[in-house]
This record gives sequence, structure tokens and C-alpha cells, in this order.
Amino acid sequence: MTELARKVLIIAGPTASGKSSLAIDAAKIFNGVVVNCDALQVYKDIPVIAATPTADDKRQVEHRLYEIYDCSKRGNVVDWLDLCVKEIREIWKTNRLPIVVGGTGMYIDALLHGVTPIPEIAANCRTKVEEKLAKYGLAELYDYLQQIDPLTAQRLHPNDKTRIVRAVEIFLATGQKLSEWFQKPLVQKLPEAKFTVAKIMPSQAELEARCRERLDIMVYQLGALAEIEKLLKRNLPADLPAMKALGVPELSRFLRQECSLDEALAAAKLHTRQYAKRQRTWLRNKLVADVTFEQPYQGQKDYLQQIKIALNG
Repeated sequence: MTELARKVLIIAGPTASGKSSLAIDAAKIFNGVVVNCDALQVYKDIPVIAATPTADDKRQVEHRLYEIYDCSKRGNVVDWLDLCVKEIREIWKTNRLPIVVGGTGMYIDALLHGVTPIPEIAANCRTKVEEKLAKYGLAELYDYLQQIDPLTAQRLHPNDKTRIVRAVEIFLATGQKLSEWFQKPLVQKLPEAKFTVAKIMPSQAELEARCRERLDIMVYQLGALAEIEKLLKRNLPADLPAMKALGVPELSRFLRQECSLDEALAAAKLHTRQYAKRQRTWLRNKLVADVTFEQPYQGQKDYLQQIKIALNG
């Protein structure tokens, strides 16, 4: 494998920072393929809420790992990483540049640094835990976790169903606590890669203004309410990732006539602002970048020039 073939460009940024547009323009210039690194854009049927690239975006350059799951699925970092590594290696074979773009810090971190080497959980073990949950309820399952793995239980909220179930599954399947697995060295899934990282870091004030504007456009122009209404008709569990997407819980209250649209939008904007702030904190403190841009991407040609220099460095 040549030096060129091992390159991967990562474009990271908080919501509404313009990273998807930057990825498309970079793909045009660098003969690239855009690969999704957003935990919500993997789901079908919520393209407006998840701000998934449009059909026109996908016509301009090739996009992969977008809208691959039904909203009833619980996506996770391990499954995404396996798919992402496979796509990157396939893209290399065609002598093109993988451009991984998104704002899900856990996914970016796993690609760069690896994951805990927990083996795949057998289906019968998952079924056993599901049966326990159905029979005894989440509170008792959390109590059980406190007994078998108090360190993990201590860092989880008692209502965090997904992570509680996962921790119990791991213990029953492997005989080891999740807290013990986390002490093991990480396994790098793409050790041959040469990563170039670009991150967009707008000011908090600018980001908040863009988030507010985006939500208004989603609701008043792009049909977010109709999208959520279809989702609600499916009666999916409220703790699924798609059902917890920014805007879904808040606008669902309006659709159930529990509050006004103004109140729902205000709550959605607040939670989006809080999420963007958490993303900025992670990007600032945890992600070391080769190039950092302090303004949202709006077609600035020098951004692409700086990325080119970093890729060739």
C-alpha cells in the first residue's frame, strides 16, 4: 500500500458549523469520498432533523454510511467503526481519499485511537438481558449492575437504559466487568492510516445564532414537523437514538398538544445550544487537529488550501 493510499482526512466540528459543505468541496478537489461520522445521520427517515446531506449533495460527490439504519435500531460506536474501517479500505482500493466528517466525538476518537477490545455479545445473551429487563424493570437491572460492577454503575444514570443493558450484557457474556474491560489497552482498527484532522471551531455566540436559524428553517421550510409526526406514529421506544435526536422530544410535545410551537422551539433551541457547547468543549480539549478554522465554513477557498498543505505535510 502506498503512502498516498493510507491517507484519511477527518473534518470535525459542532452542529451548524458547515463541516458537511467543507467535506463536499474537499471531495471535489482531492478526489475524495465522504464518509459519515455522525451518530444520527446513519438513520433513515429523519434527514431534516439530522441535517443529513441532501440528494443534491450526494449527486455532487459520493457519500457513504448515511441513512443505513432504520430508526428502530440502536446504533453504536463499535458497529459504526467496523463499517467505517471497511469503507475506508474500499475507498483506498479505488485510489481516492476517504473524508470522514461529523461531530460525534466518541466516533472520531474511536477511529483515531481505537476501542476497548470487548468481544461481540452473543444473541442469546442479549435476549437473556432483554428478558430480565422486561420481567424486573430497569430499576432492578440497575441494582444488579451496582452489585456486579459498582464502578460502572456509579458513572451511569439509573435511567440510562442503553448503557445499563450493555454493561450487564458484557458481564454475563464475558465474566468480566465493563470497568475491567476499560482498563485494557485500546485496539486500533485502522493502524495503517495516516490521519489528517481539520476542525471548525466558531465562537459560541456565532454557533448559537446558526443553530437557532437552522432550527427555524427545519420547522418552517423543510418539514421537520411532518417528519417527526411520521416517527411518532410508529410508537417507537422513547430511548432510541432517533427518538432522542435534537428537536424530536421537544417538537413531539407540540404535536401531542402539550405545549405551543413557540415553547417547543424555544426548548429545542436551548437543548441544541447546550449540545453544541458540549461539542465545542470536546473538540477544544480532546481533539488535536492539524488545521483549525475559527469561522463556519461558507466556501472560503483558503480552508481548502490549508487542508491541502496539511495533507501533503
